[in-house]
Amino acid sequence: MRRLQNALRFAAFVFAFTTLTYAQQATNSLVPPVPHAKTIHLKHLLVIGETKGFEHDSVPDAMAAIFNMGQESGLWDTTLRTDTELLTKKKLDRNAKNLEYFDAIVFTSTTGELDMDDSQKADMMSFIKEDGKGFVGVHAALDTNYKWPEYGEMIGGWFNEHPWMTFNAPIINEDPNFPAVRHFPHEFVKYDEIYQPKEWSRDKVNVLLSLDASRLDYNNNPRIHRTDHDFAVAWSKMYGKGRVFYSTLGHTEEAWHDPDIRKMYFEAIKWVLGMTDGSTASHPHPAGGAQ
Repeated sequence: MRRLQNALRFAAFVFAFTTLTYAQQATNSLVPPVPHAKTIHLKHLLVIGETKGFEHDSVPDAMAAIFNMGQESGLWDTTLRTDTELLTKKKLDRNAKNLEYFDAIVFTSTTGELDMDDSQKADMMSFIKEDGKGFVGVHAALDTNYKWPEYGEMIGGWFNEHPWMTFNAPIINEDPNFPAVRHFPHEFVKYDEIYQPKEWSRDKVNVLLSLDASRLDYNNNPRIHRTDHDFAVAWSKMYGKGRVFYSTLGHTEEAWHDPDIRKMYFEAIKWVLGMTDGSTASHPHPAGGAQ
């Protein structure tokens, strides 16, 4: 009899404990969890999407893609801005970060003369040239700051028409060892808008991708201004101590959903941040010059 009573007491205890546990779990499910501390990333990226000229529909896609790359990889956090306030080394109020906080800048199809005073321009160039920080120019970053000579020197030139508008561009991979283009085959086609650069020289950059001059149509095209028929699609270069990458790819919204284009910019950002190595030495046109 005593053994039966003990068994009944134990069963009642188990039932009460189980009921209490489920009740606590039900209550706890209604209470939000304690927030996690902010993840500390390796690097800090400043992405600028200010447009003072033509406004590309792909700017939000580019900014979102770069933000997501950092989140998914855990390699960097990203500050997205459509103004230039943070492009300064002056101390800013309201918890705003300045260039001292960042490791690289990305211009996502910026256009026209950006809202920057002379001190901001000097700080940005010092950030790259003296501090050895990185810069990535996306597509219309070449259609930017025509009245600022040092900007053109830093990025490599300026926009001077897009002779074939948006088309199936035949592209040659000139430096398959460079991390940003290593995944591309030797020859491939991308539907995009390829810029023709002016005040640009192959001798001052490392051309990574270029148009296949032998597969282009030059007939009745008044927008073609380069007599050497050397149309670079992407390049790398140094500006002082800083690493610079530019590509004309990324004009369309669809481009930012193309794994190849996303990987190119992901690896380019890693390279300007000093996470990988790649050449900036110039080399001759693979076809030996004009076609």
